[in-house]
Amino acid sequence: MKKDFISALQKQLQTPQKIVVIPHKNPDGDALGSTLAWMLFLQKNKHDAVVISPNDYPDFLKWMPAQDQILIFSQNESSVENKIQEADLIFTLDFNSLSRIDQLGSLVADSKAIKVMIDHHQEPDSYAQLMYSDTEMSSTCEMIYKLIHTLDASSITPEIASCLYTGIMTDTGSFRFPSTTAATHKAIAHLIECGADGTAIHQNIYDSSSFNRLKLLGIALSNLNQIPGLPIVYIQLTQKELNSCDYKKGDTEGFVNYGLSLDGVVFSCIMIENENEGKIKMSFRSKGDFSVNDFARTYFEGGGHHNAAGGMSTTSMEETVQRFKKAVEEVKNQFH
Repeated sequence: MKKDFISALQKQLQTPQKIVVIPHKNPDGDALGSTLAWMLFLQKNKHDAVVISPNDYPDFLKWMPAQDQILIFSQNESSVENKIQEADLIFTLDFNSLSRIDQLGSLVADSKAIKVMIDHHQEPDSYAQLMYSDTEMSSTCEMIYKLIHTLDASSITPEIASCLYTGIMTDTGSFRFPSTTAATHKAIAHLIECGADGTAIHQNIYDSSSFNRLKLLGIALSNLNQIPGLPIVYIQLTQKELNSCDYKKGDTEGFVNYGLSLDGVVFSCIMIENENEGKIKMSFRSKGDFSVNDFARTYFEGGGHHNAAGGMSTTSMEETVQRFKKAVEEVKNQFH
């Protein structure tokens, strides 16, 4: 973290400000954890801060401290527009392109507020006046931890600690991904000392599946396919299959990782149909040297991290599968 970012931020926060904090669309544990923790820190320091989410988030995150304060844009458009117009500062966390927040993006772009980006994804856009971008970090929550620790370590309450622990845990795959460092574990140790209950958080996130979610996982695994001769697997889930299990937002979280649990597999993809949006959402995971970030950017209008990325397709499921197979054929030399 650069000293000039800290000094510039401290200058902006010298007096109470009206502040909006925004996660990306379909926020996950890291996006919600970082925005809620930062909001609570700002409120503790006498700022008028609120989290505005582009849309709703999964039920398994609705236990998080202060989540009841979140304003959801899709449900409160007029009040959200007022908050953004009145804001002195807008923080965008866990994303680096305004396209990641849909219609909110134009409101943020038009706002006169100072914009501050805090994010760990690759190739950030340049919409923010202040940027803290670090692709080596395990999560945006670890970045927020580092920021709060620098500004005022004594201000980490049990609620802030729980939010930060959640994001670090989920974005590191329970501390098993390569981005997990000694510094990550030290941060987690300190968060536990500050009051985060790791066992309870893990249970809230991973041990709260519904019957229908487990049924959907069974369908997903039965749809698992391997590309002949290559260490690559993919899963398809159609809208009909989602509907048959009364699909709710977040039900497919983590499904793509099952492919990587297979011996020898280094690249896993899941394709999930969304008829309402007319697109197929794609998630990519890899082990080792293969960059799913490059793959997603080149072939499926996406991006993310070296070993975890997302993309999309606006063609049918059948055509998307064929596009995926063709794309894999073009990069197959990277797997030998």
